[in-house]
Amino acid sequence: MEGLENIPAEGPAILASNHLSFSDSFFLPAVLDRKVTFIAKAEYFTTPGIKGRMTAAFFKGVGQLPVDRSGARGAGEAAIKSGIEVIERGELFGIYPEGTRSPDGRLYRGKPGGLARVALATGAPVIPVAMIDTEKIQPPGKVMPKLMRPGIRIGKPLDFGRYSGMEHDRFVLRAVTDEVIYEIMKLSGQEYVDMYATAAKRQIADAAKAEKQAQKDAEKQAQKELEARQALEKERSGS
Repeated sequence: MEGLENIPAEGPAILASNHLSFSDSFFLPAVLDRKVTFIAKAEYFTTPGIKGRMTAAFFKGVGQLPVDRSGARGAGEAAIKSGIEVIERGELFGIYPEGTRSPDGRLYRGKPGGLARVALATGAPVIPVAMIDTEKIQPPGKVMPKLMRPGIRIGKPLDFGRYSGMEHDRFVLRAVTDEVIYEIMKLSGQEYVDMYATAAKRQIADAAKAEKQAQKDAEKQAQKELEARQALEKERSGS
């Protein structure tokens, strides 16, 4: 743990972190004396069954708020409203500027909107946070975590007061987001990729699908060639 002194003992602040693992929202609050409120997709709170109830209990326990993401614009506005409410209560608001978990451990382009708009609308300082090695503890798709020690580095607060009242200027939103992502990159040491993580996930999924299809096609072709050889051998033996 590095930089714990950068978290204010009281008063509002925005913790902007990279996102490597499902467990990030557990490790960061676990090392702080103050409550951190994150936003999470509503499905985590409404999935039926025992696993669904356990997941909902976990997210409620670590202070996450459900946000309905059925409509992209509506979800964004709901997240911003929730963040502003947390800040106005004088609390800590946690957010992942990349918008989703990194698919490969690299740092991706931050999505302008949520982080920047909450920061500019409230004037709250933004504190960059780097999670280290949490993806190795619980990789995507793995239920049981490994026993190992992750790392957390907390940077110095960033003040965006110079942009006050400009929370609807898309160029300002981009500038604020990029500055925060740059600070996270310096703290984490991650390789930066200038594209959205959601797009990278689509590319990875499409590549995996194409590879699987190519494998199926190769197997079909091999089967056809085998059947052709068998037919030829049968024809030769018959003659």
